[in-house]
Amino acid sequence: MSKFWSPLVNELKPYVPGEQPKMANLVKLNTNENPFGPSPKVIEAIRAELNDSLRLYPDPEGEALKQTLADYHKVRPEQVFLGNGSDEVLAHIFHGLFQHGKPVLFPDITYSFYPVYCGLYKIEGRTVPLNGNFEINPEDFSGPNGGIIFPNPNAPTGCFLGLEHVETILANNPDSVVVVDEAYVDFGGETAITLVDRHPNLLVTQTLSKARSLAGLRVGFAIGHQDLIEALNRVKNSFNSYPLDRLALAGARAAYEDEAWFRECCTSVISERERVATELESRGFEVLPSKANFVFARHASVGGAELASGLREQGIIVRHFDKPRIAAFLRITIGTPEQNDALISGVRSLVS
Repeated sequence: MSKFWSPLVNELKPYVPGEQPKMANLVKLNTNENPFGPSPKVIEAIRAELNDSLRLYPDPEGEALKQTLADYHKVRPEQVFLGNGSDEVLAHIFHGLFQHGKPVLFPDITYSFYPVYCGLYKIEGRTVPLNGNFEINPEDFSGPNGGIIFPNPNAPTGCFLGLEHVETILANNPDSVVVVDEAYVDFGGETAITLVDRHPNLLVTQTLSKARSLAGLRVGFAIGHQDLIEALNRVKNSFNSYPLDRLALAGARAAYEDEAWFRECCTSVISERERVATELESRGFEVLPSKANFVFARHASVGGAELASGLREQGIIVRHFDKPRIAAFLRITIGTPEQNDALISGVRSLVS
């Protein structure tokens, strides 16, 4: 604490990102990065931008990328908002769309940035417990609120909520903005973007960090009714008028122009996810049904912290959350086949 800090800074409890350890021969399965690299077309597009034009500001509206995303998702460009990763998009949502005076609702086990944003923007947050199967119960998201947000698939559980249940939440909250955070939807889920034209209170966020293999580029977006997008643009242009640089804009467009590469990567991750889940279950783990690029698993007799520590000693890093209800679980990113083999071997040595 410093005497120069504002009262707000003194009260903040920042988000803690996944560890980025500096270890040789590391099997890194803790931050949900895609094990397969981006499309070669992305690299080509970025290289093409490495010229004298870098002295110029990028397009503040990212119009070409908005058009690409609009065409891909069959919406209008004015329904698309761009940001530096979906985290920045979410920050603008909390600032510009969620209402003060009523609680914003989100699951009790979910993305831990949500309560951080509540603290930053002085919004009351209220957690809604997942059911005994660690699933969202749509009927629990009702009553007076200043907005609703949840990941789908949820993180860190990986469980997916069907769109018919998303529509139940929307129907029960016609006067609240409902945000569906779809960071992992491409690994087996179904996007709610198809619902935005029927529900003016729906906003869907996505990122290029996961399925598009561009975590290092920082590109995210939201799609929804034009009125919601206009609110986000007002916040953006009061904060940072040029959020995406020339390289990010070019690389993101190229990522959407190589559908075959994208599909192949997703298929490979899904196949490896099912293999890892089967291997873990054969060794006494309960693995929640995942539609993400990770699995959430706990062993019948060996604790989560013990497993995470034992794997670390073998150079395998996974994510352990020392929190109520989930302290026994590990969140394990799906890696390459070789990384997953190392994980399975490491687990076998700890639970045999």
